[in-house]
Amino acid sequence: MQYLFDEDGRRYLDAFGGIATICCGHCHPEVIEAIINQMKRLQHSTVLYLNHAIADFAEALASKLPGDLKVVFFTNSGTEANELALMIARLYTGCHDIISLRNAYHGNAAGTMGATAQCNWKFNVIQSGVHHALNPDQYRGIFGSDGEKYAKDVQEIIDFGTSGRVAGFISEAIQGVGGILELAPGYLPSVYNSIKKAGGLCIADEVQAGFARTGSHFWGFEAHGVVPDIVTMAKGIGNGIPIGAVVTTPEIAQVLTRRSYFNTFGGNPVCTAGGHAVLKVLEKEKLQENALVVGSYLKDGLMALKEKHEIIGDVRGRGLMLGVELVTDRQQKTPAKTEILHVMETMKDMGVLVGKGGFYGNVFRITPPLCFSKEDSDFFVDAMDIALSKL
Repeated sequence: MQYLFDEDGRRYLDAFGGIATICCGHCHPEVIEAIINQMKRLQHSTVLYLNHAIADFAEALASKLPGDLKVVFFTNSGTEANELALMIARLYTGCHDIISLRNAYHGNAAGTMGATAQCNWKFNVIQSGVHHALNPDQYRGIFGSDGEKYAKDVQEIIDFGTSGRVAGFISEAIQGVGGILELAPGYLPSVYNSIKKAGGLCIADEVQAGFARTGSHFWGFEAHGVVPDIVTMAKGIGNGIPIGAVVTTPEIAQVLTRRSYFNTFGGNPVCTAGGHAVLKVLEKEKLQENALVVGSYLKDGLMALKEKHEIIGDVRGRGLMLGVELVTDRQQKTPAKTEILHVMETMKDMGVLVGKGGFYGNVFRITPPLCFSKEDSDFFVDAMDIALSKL
C-alpha cells in the first residue's frame, strides 16, 4: 500500500508514490487480481480486435470527464499521450504553433521535449514550433497570484510570435516536475479564451495532477473552472501499470482517420483491465475524499513546520500533491540546493522516502499513494522536522 521494503526487510513510508504514480497503493490486491485474471484470459490482441477490457475502461474513463470528452486513445505513457495530443491539435487546426509554459514538463520525446521548458530536461535536438509563456508562478512570479496579468503574455505571443492563429496551448494545472506549482487563479480561463479566439485547442496535461490526487476535484483543471478540448493522462490511471490515454471529442478525434494511426500496446487488455480496477478501487475506497482530508491535514502540519524552520520558504499544492520549497534566505528566495539533499538523506535513514523537483532542485515533492493516513502524515512531518533540525 503506502509502504516499501528494502532487501533487508526494512520498511519505508513512500511519500513519493513512484513519482505521483501509485495512487491506490503498492500491490493492491484487487488490482493484482484483475491483472492476473486478464493475463490468464488474453494477454495481448491490439485494438484491431475489440475487447471488453479495453472498451469497458474507455467508457469508465470517459464518464469521469465533462462535456463531450468521450473518445479515448490509449498509449503507454504520459510522453506518448502528450505527443499524440500535440499532433491532434496541429492536424485539427492546420497550424503548427503550440504555446506551453516556462518551467513545464510534458515528456522527453521530440514534440514533448519542445513543449517542456526547463533546460535540465531538454537535449540539443530540433524542437520546433513551441512558444513558452510566462509561468503564473505564485511564489516567484512577478505578478504574484494575479493570474490574468500572466495571461496577457499568451495573448502577446499570439499577436507578436505567430500568424495570429495557433494549434493549441498545453499546461498542467499543478506543475509536478516544476516543483508542485499551482497555476495562479484566473489564469487558465483567460488563456483558454485567448487560445480559442486564435483557433487553437486547449490541452490539459493531467498526468500528475489528475485521477483524484488533488482531492478537491478528480481532475486538476476542474479547480480552475475550465473544460479542455483534449485531456492527457498516465501515471496514476494505472497505479504503476504502463498506460496513458488521450481523451477528446468525437469531432476532434476524427482527424486521426485521415491516415492509419496505430499503437501496438496502447489499449493492451492487461493494462486496461488493471486501469479499470484502479478506477473501481478509487471509488470503492473513497480515495479522492481521503486525498482531500489527509492532504489538508498534512498541509497544515507542513505549514506549522514553516513557522518553526526559517529554511522553508513556501508550502503549496492541494490534496496529496504538495510541495515544500527550501530557501537559505526567505527575502531573496535563494534555493537551498545542498540542504535539501541532506534532509532527504536523513529522512530516508528514518524510513521516509520523498521526492524533489523544481528548476533549482530545492522543492520536496510529496505525492504519496492516496491511501496515505493521518498517522502517516504525522510520521512524515515529525521526520522532516527532525531532519531540518539537524541542518
